[in-house]
Formats: sequence, structure tokens, C-alpha cells
Amino acid sequence: MSTAAEMLSDLRAVADPLAHPNRHYKGHGGVLGVRMGTLFDIAKHRSRTTPLDEVEKLLDERAYEPRLAAFCVLDFQVRRPGMPDVEREERCELYLRRHDSIDSWDMVDRAAPRVVGAFLRNRSRQPLFALAAASDPLRRRTAMTAPLVYTRPAHRPGIIDLLRLAELLADDRDPLVAKPVGIALKHAGAVAPDEVRAFLERMGDRLPAPVRREARAKLPPHERAQ
Repeated sequence: MSTAAEMLSDLRAVADPLAHPNRHYKGHGGVLGVRMGTLFDIAKHRSRTTPLDEVEKLLDERAYEPRLAAFCVLDFQVRRPGMPDVEREERCELYLRRHDSIDSWDMVDRAAPRVVGAFLRNRSRQPLFALAAASDPLRRRTAMTAPLVYTRPAHRPGIIDLLRLAELLADDRDPLVAKPVGIALKHAGAVAPDEVRAFLERMGDRLPAPVRREARAKLPPHERAQ
């Protein structure tokens, strides 16, 4: 069994804040200074033997890297073929229950699609709509990022909800949310171009120009021209 303490020891052993200041991090904790590729490697290795209660201990850490590593561990764990639904549910529940520990966009992007979106594939996606109504932009980012999993492979009910969520968040001016709206629409356009084109026609100028451009990026050429 791997523990949170062992993960912290691994991270601190390779930390170099001068070489890896991780300036993209704008959250409320400090940084250890761990190169991202190295962090992913450590999390992947430890994910095989780290139980959920030890993952949660990492979420109590103030520093950025241990919490990001915890979300990476969740992501790696749910990729395992044949993981029982009850274990997937536990990881989805932990992500949602401890959303307060998320203070950086990359924590969302790393885990939301597989940990949350994939678990909700054949279930009610009401938790995503609740997140879309939250005051915290990172919760709204989860609402818009988790449905990316419904475009790989295409899952029509999930894409319908992706478009519903995009409509709810269409007016969101926070870049933490507006950018994922465009990205989600772009990927949906690759597998459901008719639905995305209809969405764009219905929304019109309500969608900011950068979101419209992103949404059209993977439509067929003749539809992009339209």
C-alpha cells in the first residue's frame, strides 16, 4: 500500500522551486516546485497501490502539487479496465465532495472527464447542472469539462446535455469557464456537427466571438463557412 506520506516524500525529493516555479498556478497554496511530467510519473506509479483514504489526505495539503497529484491518481485509477462501479462511484463522489480543494484549472482538466463525466455516462447528469449554477468558476469549469468524455466515443444523450450546459454557461465571461465552453463545443462538433450547427444558429451573437470560432473549428469545411 502506498500512503499520502510516501507520495509527499516522492514529490519533495524531486522539488526544485527555482527550476520549476509553476507560475501558471494562481491558487491559494504554495508550490513545491515539481516538474509536471515528473509529478505525473509519480502519481501514475503510486496510483496502483494508493487507497482512497490516502488520496483524500493529499487533498488536505496546502501546497499545489500534492493536491494535483491526488487528482492525477484518481484519473489513473478510473482508467483501469474492469474497475467495479462502486469504486468508480467512490472516486466521483470524492471529487465532488472535495471540490473545495480545487484551486487550479489543471486539477479540473486532469480528472473531471474520466472521474466524473465517465461515471455519469449512463446516469443522471444533474450533478453537472448543479455545478453549472455554482458561484465558483472552477465548479462551473467542471460542469463544462466533464462532458468532454461524451465526445470520445460519441454518446448522444451526453452530447445533448453538453449542449444544454453550454447554453447555460454561454454568457459566462470568466475565462476559466468561457474557454471550456468553446473547447467542449469544438469536440462535440467533430462527432455531432448537425447538433452543434443548430446550436450555433440558435444562440447567434449570444455566444462570444472566441467561443463561436472555437465551436466551428471541427465542423465540416462547408459548415464552418456557413
